[in-house]
Amino acid sequence: MFHARMLAAIDGARTLANMDELSKTIWQAHSGGAVDDDGAQALAEALHARRTTIRGALKPVGIPLGRQSLFPPKRPQRAPDRTEALSRRRRLAASGPMPPALACRFTVGQLSVLRIVADEIATKGVCGLCVDAIAARAGVSRRLAQGAIREAEGDGLLVIQERRHEGRKNDPNLVRIISHEWRQWIERGQTRKRNGFASRPAGTHRVQKDSPHGYPSSKSALLRAAEPKKGCREPAGDATTRDKIGIRSAGGNRRAMR
Repeated sequence: MFHARMLAAIDGARTLANMDELSKTIWQAHSGGAVDDDGAQALAEALHARRTTIRGALKPVGIPLGRQSLFPPKRPQRAPDRTEALSRRRRLAASGPMPPALACRFTVGQLSVLRIVADEIATKGVCGLCVDAIAARAGVSRRLAQGAIREAEGDGLLVIQERRHEGRKNDPNLVRIISHEWRQWIERGQTRKRNGFASRPAGTHRVQKDSPHGYPSSKSALLRAAEPKKGCREPAGDATTRDKIGIRSAGGNRRAMR
């Protein structure tokens, strides 16, 4: 009679909590001698089959998955002045960050990124800047900066040392230049700077105020150009040229030249 009553209760159960209560009741009855071993085993099998049916009928509740990282997600990086970022990108790419034979492989944005990396390596021997800092200085996006560095690494120009840490934030990667041609290009540029032959930035060349083309147009410069050099014999026509320049520099005093 107990066996039949339990079977009816198992068939009428609708939740897993009811099944747990019935299982507890069955095994308590088995301990008290109300049901034998075969009856308890048959009821346990019926419980298991009913649990499987109830679990299959349950629909999972849509619970949002948690973040995969303990750190807050990175915010998208945008330039405050898009026009200025574009100008800085073009200016850095046109400054000659690498030899022309290597530069032809990259775009303008990639060249601006590699210029920042090369300047950091020339100063400190290794580039330890984070990707966000490189992208901000080059005037490009974070993804473009990552792609430029990875592409240079794939071409055998750079080597990247990753610094990962378990359970805490990773350190910025260390970037080093292994291309012999590129390293010579950087060293040559540093030598020119030390010797005082560093080229001025684009658009800052010196122009004489009184000359539209930038040529020396002062009277003293013309006189110095007309004077004969030491150790050289003066040609026949130089005296006439010097006399004509002397007439102009005298401010119209023709009596001195008669």
